[in-house]
Amino acid sequence: MENFELDNYDRSIIKELEIDGRKAFSSIAQKLDISNTMVNQRINKMIESGVLTGIKPIINEKKVGYDWCAFTGLTLQKDHDSDKITKKLKEIPEVTECYYVTGSYTLFVRIIAKSHEHMREILYHKLDSIEGILKTDSIVDLGCAFKRNITL
Repeated sequence: MENFELDNYDRSIIKELEIDGRKAFSSIAQKLDISNTMVNQRINKMIESGVLTGIKPIINEKKVGYDWCAFTGLTLQKDHDSDKITKKLKEIPEVTECYYVTGSYTLFVRIIAKSHEHMREILYHKLDSIEGILKTDSIVDLGCAFKRNITL
């Protein structure tokens, strides 16, 4: 995988988008004293290169009723089945993230739920019904201290 070389304009554009992802390109251009076209071209180039994976809304899960979150390690019967299992995990909307990890687990997922009953339903029925998952081990999230992008 080839790295994309960010310059100061790219970094400044990203910082403006982190403040407000809906900010007009013309407003960014004016603040940075560059052309609208340059901002548009830079953003498109960063999207095409994979530096930016899109400009999307960030949903406050608690505001839409998802008060519970758990980080769950998955032990698989066969680690080489992980691709098949991640495909099944993608079908569960409450599984919002999935990582390949080293150590005691093969996969580590983030699950959100509306209540402890909902979380139990996800763990006991949705995850346990996926063939190849041997064991789950969950840690309940008590709140996010902070979440951020890497400083460029």
